[in-house]
Amino acid sequence: MKQILQNMSTGETCLVEVPVPKCTETGVLIQATNSLISPGTESMLVEFGKASMLQKARKQPEKVKMVLEKISTDGLASTIDAVKSKLDQPLPMGYCHVGRVIEVGQGVSGFQTGDRVVSNGPHASVVSVSRNLAAHIPDNVSDEVAVFTVPASIGLQGIRLTKPMLDERFVVTGLGLIGLLTVQLLRAHGCRVLGIDFDEAKLELARQFGAETVSLSRGEDPVNAGMAFSHGHGVDGVIITASTKSSDPVSQAARMSRKRGRIVLVGVTGLELNRADFYEKELSFQVSCSYGPGRYDSNYEEKGQDYPFGLVRWTEQRNFEAVLNMMADGRLDVNPLISHRFNFDDAIQAYEILSNNKQALGIILQYPEVPQDTLKVKQVTLKEGVTFKADKPVCGFIGAGNYASRILIPAFAKAGAQLHTIVSSGGVSATHHGKKNGFNKASTDTAEILGSDEINTVVIVTRHNTHAGYVIDALTRGKNVFVEKPLALHEEDLNAIEKTYREYAEPVGARLMVGFNRRFAPQIIKMKALLEPVVQPKTFIMTMNAGAIPADSWVQDTEVGGGRIIGEACHYVDLMRYLTGAEIVSIQARRMGNNSGVAVTEDKVSIILGFGDGSFGTIHYLANGGKAFPKERIEVFAGDAVLQLDNFRRLKGFGWKDFKKMNLLRQNKGQNACAAVFLENIQKGDPASIPFNELLEVSRVSIEIVRQLRAQT
Repeated sequence: MKQILQNMSTGETCLVEVPVPKCTETGVLIQATNSLISPGTESMLVEFGKASMLQKARKQPEKVKMVLEKISTDGLASTIDAVKSKLDQPLPMGYCHVGRVIEVGQGVSGFQTGDRVVSNGPHASVVSVSRNLAAHIPDNVSDEVAVFTVPASIGLQGIRLTKPMLDERFVVTGLGLIGLLTVQLLRAHGCRVLGIDFDEAKLELARQFGAETVSLSRGEDPVNAGMAFSHGHGVDGVIITASTKSSDPVSQAARMSRKRGRIVLVGVTGLELNRADFYEKELSFQVSCSYGPGRYDSNYEEKGQDYPFGLVRWTEQRNFEAVLNMMADGRLDVNPLISHRFNFDDAIQAYEILSNNKQALGIILQYPEVPQDTLKVKQVTLKEGVTFKADKPVCGFIGAGNYASRILIPAFAKAGAQLHTIVSSGGVSATHHGKKNGFNKASTDTAEILGSDEINTVVIVTRHNTHAGYVIDALTRGKNVFVEKPLALHEEDLNAIEKTYREYAEPVGARLMVGFNRRFAPQIIKMKALLEPVVQPKTFIMTMNAGAIPADSWVQDTEVGGGRIIGEACHYVDLMRYLTGAEIVSIQARRMGNNSGVAVTEDKVSIILGFGDGSFGTIHYLANGGKAFPKERIEVFAGDAVLQLDNFRRLKGFGWKDFKKMNLLRQNKGQNACAAVFLENIQKGDPASIPFNELLEVSRVSIEIVRQLRAQT
């Protein structure tokens, strides 16, 4: 199938062949008939992509600050790599999609194959969306009309926040696509409307929809017009749908509003506000969030958990349904807003119109009928005529996210891996990074890897709750496995992995490696060599200044990510185990106490590990520190000497006879070496560099740490 992608680094808009996405358990798979290019949002993205690096920096000063902070801790080279990687991520374009359901997830009710639906899916032949982000289209509403549902819902949510009443007087500033839809919706609410814009053609459309207008291009004063429109009382509400860096729309809205008037920002403007404008009138000002309640809530959008109807009357999906009902009743007319139609295969021409024609409004993409068997193609060939040597590692990657694309895939490629197939659920990232790194195929079906006779090595870089299942499936087939940490989230999963490994992998010599890369870092190897002759017990202090991540991140979800201790602090459990060279015999863990002002306390912990040789160490995993401090610091006290490693860049020795320091120009956490050693073990037939029993030990200790933390109050 085909999909439109935007390269944010080069600004190139492409129509790309990608595999059909996977239908999730809580979602539906939709074959497209039409989609709508959003002239506001998408033109901004295209413009940003085409901008130079300096222009991009000027547009996002808050990101520049983050980059400077990262340079101070991680170094210039590592930061440049991270920025380039971020910009290299392909961006699916579009969010207004209409089509027919071709597959329904196991946990979905209310939809069936053949239903006509609207969704916020991207411009693609087939899209996969959550059940809460799709809505049925009434029989008397055409696909071409229904495709305007999503932008209309954005305007509708802004209107809902203003709580309009019959015969109130409202101003809509900015008469683009969403602005003109907002005009009609306000009129349907029984309000009188004044529209403001520079464009005469858009002003004429607003008049057709029953609005009075103000032409900024003719020098008409919007504040005076607003006061006249409200007979000198001030307007009841202003909805700003404009896109501008200027703060004028907000300032003008305040000056034309009545006392206790309502102002809602749907678009994008400057926000340099004059307190007096708002203070004297006790104005309310609110920013509207997209389509309505549920937006950016993973429980609603990804897991399909709806809000109770009686408590949250208007959600994203219910706003979609309300707009569709307005279309069915004839109260919302979108036909005058259609400015262009293009066949989907000519979509790049549509984006040229978007960039060069400021009169463009509703640009509709029409999708051709395709053979039904093509809708089942979950794999595309990226590189023709490839042959693989069976006596060397032939790798399949499950997962193509940021860490996989930026770190692991380049590491495996550099180490000489034969890259066969890469899988991602949506197919876009697999296709993009697959092409970039020389993979043979991209897919959305893990069976293409697990069931392949050619692939002998599986690399798993997915969300943590999937690791154990994929590891077991791969080991059962006798394949070598590299899995990003953690190995598993639960003890029972570890037991199942151990059983599978002993029964299937061990007899055929298949290797299992967890991505504990820090033990392969050059400075850690030096530390290990220095500590090896020291026979006395050692003391460790390892501090990870982890930084905060939101409580609603999937990593913090105990069932999906398992939390940050099992997902990241396990690195230090393994590292301490490696440097000590002795079995872990005792575990004590303490987290921050419950506090109403702290959403997550489990990522602010201290862990004390005791070892069989008498050594002990403390791991401080802290998410409440500042970015100016190094992210990682490791200190070892042993034999009347001390080693101190800062951020895997600067290693200092205190009291060592023949060692003072080992500094690196760029940060090196051992990812390349970790991949290279794993592949070398396979090719030479050597045992895995990290013994299987040690992997189990570290994993069980990590799970026990989490158990102790969650038992605390």
